[in-house]
Amino acid sequence: MSDRLLTIEGLATGYDGVAVVRDLSLHVDAGEVVALLGPNGAGKTTTLMTVSGMGQVLGGSVAIMGRPVPRLRQAHRVARWGVIHVPENRGLLFQLTVRENLQLAKTRGRVDVDRAVDFFPALGPLINRRAGLLSGGEQQMLVLGRAIVAEPKLMMVDEMSLGLAPVIYEELMPVVRRIADETGAGVLLVEQHVDLALEVSDRGYVLNHGDLVMQGAATDLLADRALLDASYLGVESLEE
Repeated sequence: MSDRLLTIEGLATGYDGVAVVRDLSLHVDAGEVVALLGPNGAGKTTTLMTVSGMGQVLGGSVAIMGRPVPRLRQAHRVARWGVIHVPENRGLLFQLTVRENLQLAKTRGRVDVDRAVDFFPALGPLINRRAGLLSGGEQQMLVLGRAIVAEPKLMMVDEMSLGLAPVIYEELMPVVRRIADETGAGVLLVEQHVDLALEVSDRGYVLNHGDLVMQGAATDLLADRALLDASYLGVESLEE
């Protein structure tokens, strides 16, 4: 059986028939973290939304474990395949407790709340506190904990560090690596903090204005910072 969880080939996707991303190809295998990088407006979030069934496939294809993602928006079908999308706005229910938010993450079977606490011990003493009373870092832990108890096959994390102090997201980023290593889930990670993202990733892709401009092993991308910075900042010619 193949370990390939996500296959994107020649993808064009956008809104109202207008492509924001063009001719994108990438893949994510079980147990690996893949970083999707690029400046604001490059098409990173649009790509995640399309994979999760909330975007519009205008060309090319997206397949999850060999099953094509529908061209029409059908996020509920994609979620049943084991795809968990962690959005940048976190999407918590603030009036519910930590425990209740975790319990809502899984529609069938027993919810292993202790699993989330194992990854994020700070949630233990907060288990009966309303999510709206948590700090930003604690809310992000809850979001990731909720994804873990849902037992994803593919987890997509969009801008985990948004609004967090550096000391917090520096602590959280290695947990993404641990999730992939211990659960076997594949992780597609969108993140503005390039170095931190690549340090926990196996491979990386760089988008600029909707086009794929660079890709490779994370260690290679980190080693060639001049080329990575040129790609990331949108320099017209990378050979100058």
